[in-house]
Amino acid sequence: MKRTLKILGYLLGIAILLVGTGAAFIWFRGIPTYKADIPAHIVGLKVPRDSALIERGAKIAALLCNECHRGNDGKLTGRQMNDLPPEFGALYSMNITQDPEHGIGKWTDGELYYFLRTGIHTDGRWSPPYMPKFPLMADEDLYAVVAWLRSDDPALAANSREYPPNKPNFFIRFLANVAFSPPPLPDKPSAMPDTTNKVVFGKYVADALCACYACHSADFAKQDALFPEKSLGFYGGGNPMLNMEQELVPSANITMDKETGIGNWTYQQFYEAVKFNKNPKGGSLNY
Repeated sequence: MKRTLKILGYLLGIAILLVGTGAAFIWFRGIPTYKADIPAHIVGLKVPRDSALIERGAKIAALLCNECHRGNDGKLTGRQMNDLPPEFGALYSMNITQDPEHGIGKWTDGELYYFLRTGIHTDGRWSPPYMPKFPLMADEDLYAVVAWLRSDDPALAANSREYPPNKPNFFIRFLANVAFSPPPLPDKPSAMPDTTNKVVFGKYVADALCACYACHSADFAKQDALFPEKSLGFYGGGNPMLNMEQELVPSANITMDKETGIGNWTYQQFYEAVKFNKNPKGGSLNY
């Protein structure tokens, strides 16, 4: 019996040592870096600056970029991400103005395209999991975002504002080392879906463009950016989200379930919920 207990004690000690070593490695390694291996056809990418493309890019940015990157002065200089759970650490969004030193003024069109797809900076730094990546976005829409970033939008005018380095907590470091990695570049051109087919285009907007499932699924750590429908609890909600009162609340079920989802909503109710934050039951939707 004593021999058995001694063996179990040794095994437990080894297990604790391995876990401690792994945790220490993750902590001191921090967010991993990756080689910015940009293919030749992307290195030479030149996105046209036509007005229609810039206008489309501005609309996409209003949906996906501005909320996190807008500073107190309305410029896209970045900000402290106080609306993320405190468990994530002290985090700041990136300056995406055209400043050559502190923003993206020196980046080429190809580098911007590569970064938006993979999250890998020109120097190999990788944007943490909370920064969206867009592996499924149509090339046309991604070009539109790049064209807008190059535009004369006043919010993008060069600004040298910078913030302290990010200090991600262990949770983010763990996710970045264990649960997430840069998505691969598409191996063929990403075509825009048929915009006249409401179901096909709606799926594209929800899954590829806006990634609504990222919040409205069950677990941030168990999502599949390349095959969103494989994400745990796909559109069933449950992810803990921080509301305006700094309380954690579960994201909503937006499946067609009539009891817990939106199966009983009319088109008009859905439209008003998405467009105006109007709850069909009265009042505003939770945030």
